[in-house]
Amino acid sequence: MRVRFSPAPTGELHVGSARTALFNWLYARHHGGVFALRIEDTDRERSRTEWVEQIPGILQWLGLDIDEGPVLQSERFDEYRAAADGLVERGFAYECFCTPGELEAKHESAKKAGRTPGYDGTCRDLTEEERAAKAAEGRPRSIRFRTPDDGSSSFVDAIRGEVAVEWSTISDFVIVRSDGNPIFFLANAVDDLAMDITHVIRGEDLLDSTHRVLALRRALSERDEPIYAHLPLILAPDRSKLSKRHGAVALEDFRDAGYLPEAILNYLSLLGWGDDEGREVMTADEIVAAFDLDGVTHAAAAFDHKKLDWVNGEWMRRLTLDDVEVRALPYAQARYGAGIDRGVFKEALRIGQERAVTLVSLVEQMDFLFLADEKFTVDEDSWEKLAATERAGEVLDAVATHLADCEWTLEAVDLRPVLEPLGVKPRKALPAVYTAVEGRHAGLPLFDSIHLLGRDRSLARVHAARQRLGGEDTRWPCPSG
Repeated sequence: MRVRFSPAPTGELHVGSARTALFNWLYARHHGGVFALRIEDTDRERSRTEWVEQIPGILQWLGLDIDEGPVLQSERFDEYRAAADGLVERGFAYECFCTPGELEAKHESAKKAGRTPGYDGTCRDLTEEERAAKAAEGRPRSIRFRTPDDGSSSFVDAIRGEVAVEWSTISDFVIVRSDGNPIFFLANAVDDLAMDITHVIRGEDLLDSTHRVLALRRALSERDEPIYAHLPLILAPDRSKLSKRHGAVALEDFRDAGYLPEAILNYLSLLGWGDDEGREVMTADEIVAAFDLDGVTHAAAAFDHKKLDWVNGEWMRRLTLDDVEVRALPYAQARYGAGIDRGVFKEALRIGQERAVTLVSLVEQMDFLFLADEKFTVDEDSWEKLAATERAGEVLDAVATHLADCEWTLEAVDLRPVLEPLGVKPRKALPAVYTAVEGRHAGLPLFDSIHLLGRDRSLARVHAARQRLGGEDTRWPCPSG
C-alpha cells in the first residue's frame, strides 16, 4: 500500500495541506505502507526554492517521517512531454492552435448563448495539412486531451461512495501549455503510475479533477486504478474559508508561536476524524492504531483555535520539566538573550507549566524576571484595574511593609494573611499586586514570582506602583541599593 503527499510549493504549509499529509501518513503507518513525498512544482512562476526546501523539514517537525522522496515534478518534464506525445500519436490527445484571444471569445459566446463555457473542439479534427499551416503561422501550440463524446465518468470514493459526472459537461482540456509546461492533470497521472501509488488521499476541493486524471491514466496504462478518498474541507468557525483573518493558518506559524508538534498532530487528526472510543488527547502511536478511512466524516471540519489551545495545554502538562526547558530555551534566548539565568528560567518554567498554553506564552510571562528594571513596564489595562482596586494604596503599603521584613521563603511571602487586617478579600486585592510585580494583573503564580524575583526587585516594583498611584506611605522602607 503506497500513498503520497503532493503539495505545491507556493507558500507556507496551510493546515489543510498539513491535515492531508497527516491522514496519508496515518493510513500508511496503520496499514504498514509507504508514505512518499512529491513536490508539484510545475508552476514555475508561483513556486519558490525556499518553499520546496522547507516542506520536508516542517513535516518532520510535525512528526511525519518520509519513506520516499521528495520527488520534484520540475525534474520530470521530459517524462510528461513524452507521455503527452504518446497520447497524441494514439489519438487520445491533439494539438490545439487557438490563441488566447480566440479562446476568450469562445468563452464569452458560450456565456451569451446560455451554454456552459468550455472548449468547442475547433482543433479536434484538423488534418495534418491544417495543423502544419497553423504551425507555420506561428500560432501557439498546446495539447488537449480528447474527452469522450457521451457517457459518464465514475469512480468509488472510499469516503463518499460512487461519484459520477456526465462527459458532456467536461470539454477537451489542456494537458500541456503552449510554453511546453505540463498541466497538473497530466503530471499527476504520470507520477502516480511511476510511483505505484495505490491510494490517493487528498482534499475535497480536488474531487472534480479526479475524472480528468483517471481518464488520462486509463489512456496511459491498463494497470489497476488507485483507490481515491477525498477529505472534507477545513473551514473557519463561521463556516467560511479558513484564512489569515481567522488567525494563524500555516504550520510554520504555529511552530513559531510555540505550539508543540505532538499537539498539532493530535488536533489535526480530530479535524474530520474521530476515535471510536471518544478519546481526544492521544499520542501519534495511539492515533495510528485507531485510524482508518471509514472513520473520516463527510462534513467539513471547523478549525477552532480555542480547542487547539486546550489540546496544546494538555500536552504541555504531559512534558517533563527537563523537556519543557529544552523546548522553551530557544524562544527564551531569542527574546532575552543567551545569558539568562538558567536556574531562574527553569524555576519559572516549573511554576508556569501547569497553566501554560504554548511555549511562547510561557516565555512571555517571564518578562518581569528577565527584562532589565529600566525596561519593565506595566500594561495600561492592568494599571487601570489596579487603580480601581478598593483601598489599593493601603494594600500596596501593607505588602511592601511585609516584604521588607519577612523571612525570604515561599511560605513567608504568602500575602493572604497580610490582607486580613485590611478586610480586603485576596481575590480582589491580589491582582493589583500582580500588576505591580509582574506588569499585568495575571501571570505566573504570584507568591512564587515574588520569591523568584527577590526581595529588592519585588520591593522596587511595589514602591514604583505606590508612587504612581499617589499618596505613598513613606514609613515603609525603600529597597536596598
